[in-house]
Amino acid sequence: MVIDSPFLSCFRLSLERERVYTMKVFLTSLMPLLLFFILPDGTLSSDCPEGCSCSPPESILCYMRRSSTIPKGVSPSTKSLYLFSNGIDDLTTEDFEGLENLEMLDLSQNKLTELPERVFEHLASLRNLDLSSNQITHISEECFLGMALLERLYLYSNLIVTIHPAAFNGLENLLELKLQGNQLTSLPALSMPQLLLLDLRFNVLPALGPSDLQTPNLESLKLGGVGLTSLNEELMGSLKNLHELDISGNQLESFPSVLKETPGLIHLSLAGNPMGPLKVQDLQNLGELQELDISSLSLQGLPEEFSQLLPHLRKLTVAENPFNCLCTLAWFPRWLRAQSITLERTEETRCHFPPSNAGKVLERLEHRDFGCPTTTTVTTTTLKTTTTLPVPVTTVPSTTRAIPVQRDSDNPPYKDEDSALLPVPASPSSTSIDRTVDNFCPPHTCLNGGTCRLDQDGQVECTCPHGTSGMYCETQKHHLPSPPEAEIPVATVSIDTPDISSHQATATSILLDLHRYIEMRPYIRGIRLTYRNLSGPDRRPIQLSLPSSFPEYRLRGLKPNSTYAVCASPLGAPSGMDSVCTEAQTAAESTIGPDAQFDDQKLTTMLVPAIAILLLLVLIAIVVGVVCYLRRKRAKGHMDLECEPSQLELDGVKAGLDNGALPQKQPQLMMPEPAVQNGNLEYEVLLLQDHCTSNNNTSTHKPSYF
Repeated sequence: MVIDSPFLSCFRLSLERERVYTMKVFLTSLMPLLLFFILPDGTLSSDCPEGCSCSPPESILCYMRRSSTIPKGVSPSTKSLYLFSNGIDDLTTEDFEGLENLEMLDLSQNKLTELPERVFEHLASLRNLDLSSNQITHISEECFLGMALLERLYLYSNLIVTIHPAAFNGLENLLELKLQGNQLTSLPALSMPQLLLLDLRFNVLPALGPSDLQTPNLESLKLGGVGLTSLNEELMGSLKNLHELDISGNQLESFPSVLKETPGLIHLSLAGNPMGPLKVQDLQNLGELQELDISSLSLQGLPEEFSQLLPHLRKLTVAENPFNCLCTLAWFPRWLRAQSITLERTEETRCHFPPSNAGKVLERLEHRDFGCPTTTTVTTTTLKTTTTLPVPVTTVPSTTRAIPVQRDSDNPPYKDEDSALLPVPASPSSTSIDRTVDNFCPPHTCLNGGTCRLDQDGQVECTCPHGTSGMYCETQKHHLPSPPEAEIPVATVSIDTPDISSHQATATSILLDLHRYIEMRPYIRGIRLTYRNLSGPDRRPIQLSLPSSFPEYRLRGLKPNSTYAVCASPLGAPSGMDSVCTEAQTAAESTIGPDAQFDDQKLTTMLVPAIAILLLLVLIAIVVGVVCYLRRKRAKGHMDLECEPSQLELDGVKAGLDNGALPQKQPQLMMPEPAVQNGNLEYEVLLLQDHCTSNNNTSTHKPSYF
């Protein structure tokens, strides 16, 4: 069998193109390795320690060497030495001999358990020392001796229990000290005049005074999760240069009054404290704030004056608060957009009330979503006249309430009658429209005939009728009739009702009933809700903080067909104290949901017109075929021309064309394709040209991408 030459030519060209592409891929992958060996200052220089990479100027990186000792052969000119994640478990003074020029030493993420005395005394030029994420338990007296130029010392994420009182003596140039994530219960007196940043988070330091921190120039102080019950006023008064303060996750039951006398704060975090709602006067002197974190404070709302107190705010975090998304909070999303304020943890900032907004992201709500009543805008035009003619009043066409016409005789005379008379806006408390706004509550907020109103802070309050109680009058007190005296007294039977229960479970949510838990504990300020998935691989607990005024709460974002353990305990109490737990099951996920039904409807909507058009085309084709068939049958001869021309007439037309009726088509000139630039190193000509007829369906070829 003989193969046509054009096809064979295309086959050979395809093989050639594949070979060129393979060679290019090989060279591309080999190029970094070639440069690695060719460059004079490459990482495989003879002066570089084994298992490390070196790069100018004087920097050595030894990552995951799997060695328990410091590498040998470090050049004396080295200024930066990175030894993290090497498995180093011991240090000696001899390891650093000859490294007087070293300025940066990173020993983080190793297995160090102790620091020998004077171990760094040869590093007289060292400015940055990172010992984080090791297993160090004690800081001795002279382990940092001789490091007078040290500026940054990182000891966080260790197991440090004690620090010798003189361990930091001599570190007078220290700028940053990080001790977070250890097991400290006391702190030596830190006399560091140049210190700018101090991080003590997640230790146990409930009482810090001015004698502990003799750091007059401190700019950033982080005390999150150290167990503070109050903030020492004398300590805060000594920190005149403080700009950043983190006191999150402590036991502060009220807003620290000393912060009102710290006007220079720029970053402030109060998250996770049981201090309750913020008052307007709490933030009056903090007008310089640029970042504020007030998440997990059980806030139900924010006063609108909040927007006027913080003109420089740029980042705000208010996550995990049970917001009442009512009309009194409608200003909040609009203010965020107007001031270009970034709302951190947006997905965790959701509404809890009313039910129509429960679970919705607060920032994404529109003004109409807050249920504000429709207000009537009244524009009054006062005529300049001395007669008693009525003043024309312009109202919105939708107004149905009669508005009294104001006359000049009702107003006191003006001193200057020639001056323009401007309308004076009415006091908010003088119109029935604004009284409707002040007393507005969503319908059916209060149960069992209770009366709903909003207090001055925008919180929902229900006046409950006799025989009912609770935040929303949801609890009814049932009194059983007393038995007749002649009857035998009946023994009291206690019904074992769980303190928390679940119902109305869906595939992704569970509604918790906390009525009895709150009723049995009237003293609690809030509820710490902890839940975890017992059916999945990830069983990490998730905690929420709820106010004691929430008798029901719906857990959302759960896994379908899973069992969850849910525990409730008083907010602020030690973990496990007075904790009540239950188990709840989510429903199985439906195989055919609304989305599938919607897709079926959408598919049906698309298919019906398409099928109708197809049937119409088939019908037209049948009609045309029948018509042509009938005409051909009736013609009997030369009538065939009505449907298709005869061969003789085609020959005549062809002869007319050959005699010059139309110009002859010129043979196509095959121009070579232009060279295509590939990267910065080479040029190549396309291998496939137009004369290749391997594909008769395409007139032109696609450009090569190799």
